[in-house]
Amino acid sequence: MTAPAQPELLCTALQRWDYRDALRRQLELRDLVIAEDAGRNYLMLVEHPPTITIGRSGTDGEVLADPDALERRGVTVVETNRGGKVTYHGPGQLVVYPIVDLRRRGPDLRRYLLDLQKWLVGVCRSCGVPAHADGPHTGVWVAHRKIASVGIAVRRWVTYHGVALNVCVDLREFDMIVPCGLAEPDMTSLERELGAAPPMAEVADRAARQFAEHFGMALRFAQLEHVRPG
Repeated sequence: MTAPAQPELLCTALQRWDYRDALRRQLELRDLVIAEDAGRNYLMLVEHPPTITIGRSGTDGEVLADPDALERRGVTVVETNRGGKVTYHGPGQLVVYPIVDLRRRGPDLRRYLLDLQKWLVGVCRSCGVPAHADGPHTGVWVAHRKIASVGIAVRRWVTYHGVALNVCVDLREFDMIVPCGLAEPDMTSLERELGAAPPMAEVADRAARQFAEHFGMALRFAQLEHVRPG
């Protein structure tokens, strides 16, 4: 008997995207997956310019910097529809947006969240950082220090939004917010833990390959800007 084909995972190379442009592309790909129902999934590997995002359970009061300070630092604030509270994105942070069809994998959002965290733990450990995701809060940690955040959304059992892994981001930027609603967070990065971070492109490639392996998908790199129905 022939084994069933693995679901396909089309993945971008790492690129710099404005947050709103990246969200628009996610929504296009999400709607494409919903419409086609063909077992195809997508992975966007992104760095954002300095951006604070406020999730569905976040509030303006969790942005500590005033508008003038944000403007001086070139930081954009965006309200978005992912789960979670307030977080920061910026250069040196790997943001991964999986558009995954849970109808075929199994419509279990909790399982998907746990698998995202396990995959991130594996990426960190493969870089030499002893991360874990077994504490009371969502995300990935090194001891008590937070190294990665998770915030997703789902429509008709197709996921979007995703995760942010601190590679060599300027950790002082998190002082502008209450990260993920934590009153006294200690944010960390691969760079802080290792002394010197691996190159961003290397971490992105490692993350993509381990995502495909962890989720049982066949990885193919593609220019997702040109993906269209049919």
